[in-house]
Amino acid sequence: MSSPENIREEYEHALEQHVPLIYGLPDDLAILCLSKVPRQFHHVLRCVSKRWSTLLCSKEFSSCRSRQNLRETWIYAMCVNKYRVNCCYVLNPYPSSWHWKLLQRIPSECMGREGMSFEALGNKLFLLGGCSCQENPTNEVYSYDTSTEKWEKAARMPTARCYFLSAALGNKIYVTGGLGMSSDASNTWDIYDYHSNNWSSYQDTSLIPDIVKSFIFEGKVYTIHNTWIDRQYARVYDPSSRKWEEADQQMSSCARGPTVVIQDTLYMLDETYGTRLMMWQNEAKEWVPLGRLAQMLTKPPCQLVAVGSCIFIIGQKLSTVVVDTEKATKVEGVLIGSSLVPKLDNDLSVISCKTIAI
Repeated sequence: MSSPENIREEYEHALEQHVPLIYGLPDDLAILCLSKVPRQFHHVLRCVSKRWSTLLCSKEFSSCRSRQNLRETWIYAMCVNKYRVNCCYVLNPYPSSWHWKLLQRIPSECMGREGMSFEALGNKLFLLGGCSCQENPTNEVYSYDTSTEKWEKAARMPTARCYFLSAALGNKIYVTGGLGMSSDASNTWDIYDYHSNNWSSYQDTSLIPDIVKSFIFEGKVYTIHNTWIDRQYARVYDPSSRKWEEADQQMSSCARGPTVVIQDTLYMLDETYGTRLMMWQNEAKEWVPLGRLAQMLTKPPCQLVAVGSCIFIIGQKLSTVVVDTEKATKVEGVLIGSSLVPKLDNDLSVISCKTIAI
């Protein structure tokens, strides 16, 4: 028999379902109106009622914004401060006076860890694995729902790892390599399914443990390797067929800096001598320079993310430079774009950056 508290909650829930979202409007029209509210005010809308809060976290609301081409992409940066404490910042790139904001405090278990991986799928951010001087490699995973703005534990990885490689493709996260408590870390793939919140794992005898970088391009996982004689080469892994192929040797130049893909075109920020933006010519199989950027603004080592046709170059202390690729391909020499040098109390080292659109 239900307790009086449960009966009251069920009654309030049933009553709320019969109350329109906006008085005088059918719910489908009300959802259309609410979907037009900019993302920066969604946290205010969630405070109006439980039903509004539930709606804003639903797939129905997200789909409505998507159909109207209203989805807004925000940038999330995982950083470590001078006290070796991990923290996460968020940037809304749409206002004219954009600035970085400290995100809700990450789980205490992750604050002192090193060698974690940072990924984004759907409307969630993921912190995977890691270790510390007082903790062995772990298989713990935490997720942050950008709709509810809450952290929670997710399904654990099959293999405990730190300092490993990860890549998000489709609705899955692919994890391999790194250091672990067993040899499985170096010869297995752990695969996370976003919809089922479950992991699977399988051994891959073709894995080579000298991977130093990975990225997604053309629906495949590209890996950059560095041999013991300091020779670099590239391979490509097709998750659908679980097969490896040798990649074009020029692709190994990706080791020189971060990469990002915009409209099926691969870009790289070459950080070997200053900072130079490069574009991959798929037909010619070569890198083409687009122009140089002022190193005092970019503050390498940097991370790259894409919002529309723009590349956001995020360097140390969250220094941010924006380059419009549509304009960059039409000019030569030094690239010019908008920039932001935030005034923050602590020296921040940027570990990884991801984007999520809602």
